Amino acid sequence: MVPVQESLPFEDLPEIPTASPWCQRWRDRTHSWRHVREGGFDARHYAVAPLDEKPAEKFVITHHYSGSYAAATKRLALYETSTGEKRLSGVAVFGIPVSKAVLTNPLPYLRPYTESLVCLRFVLLDECPGNAESWFLARCFDALLADGVRGVVSFADPVPRRTASGVLVMPGHVGTIYAATNAVYAGRATARTVKLLPDGTVFHDRTAQKIRRQEQGCEYAAARLIALGAPQPRPGCDPALWLRESLAAVGARNIRHRGAHRFVFRLGRTRREREEIKLGITASRPYPKQPDPEPTAT
Repeated sequence: MVPVQESLPFEDLPEIPTASPWCQRWRDRTHSWRHVREGGFDARHYAVAPLDEKPAEKFVITHHYSGSYAAATKRLALYETSTGEKRLSGVAVFGIPVSKAVLTNPLPYLRPYTESLVCLRFVLLDECPGNAESWFLARCFDALLADGVRGVVSFADPVPRRTASGVLVMPGHVGTIYAATNAVYAGRATARTVKLLPDGTVFHDRTAQKIRRQEQGCEYAAARLIALGAPQPRPGCDPALWLRESLAAVGARNIRHRGAHRFVFRLGRTRREREEIKLGITASRPYPKQPDPEPTAT
């Protein structure tokens, strides 16, 4: 059988610079900025603690631009405590990537899913002052190290997301937090084509596969498309054909993506312990500051 391919229009989105003195904040899936020189962060008014699955999922879905959660194994909360009560102000989610190679390529000598994890979501509310994220991330790494995690992989996506009507949903990620926390820059992830839905969210290849193969979670994936105007699947229809028709019906677009910037954190109590963790890929310096030059025709 010939596999069914979705024929969608292509769109090129310019990348943003990945180094900036501004830090991103979120509330109700809307971004704002804090300058690194703004100051105002007082560690005495904040605390970090493990967070249960349900409140972590609710917070991330409410505030993160993607409106989606991920396969989390570790969840940590940032609480603001200046009033004497704990107010949830940020959530960090670490867990399992789509492919094991996301972990084993940069960290081949660590056991994936136990000694190495991916930072899947990192969300701070707009009320958090500048520099709060670097303190929060450092406390997260302390907690992960205590649980036996020695490596974390994270990505900065420099491609903005817009709705079909042009409304900016995600301005692109900048690398402020990675430079501030001495992450190893490990180049770009694999270039790929990304399917963008009209609400500005990404329809991942793994999600599409769930529909084509009718795997666990296919109902939720199909419901996303139906909510955007896709037809209800007919009894006995070919799921792959339904997916192709539905993506076209809702106005999905293909985005050419050169790959997110990849950063690696090696965790240890001392610099020596961190440097003992060998990398499987070449570390690059300096940190990326400007978009890569556009390819030229030959």
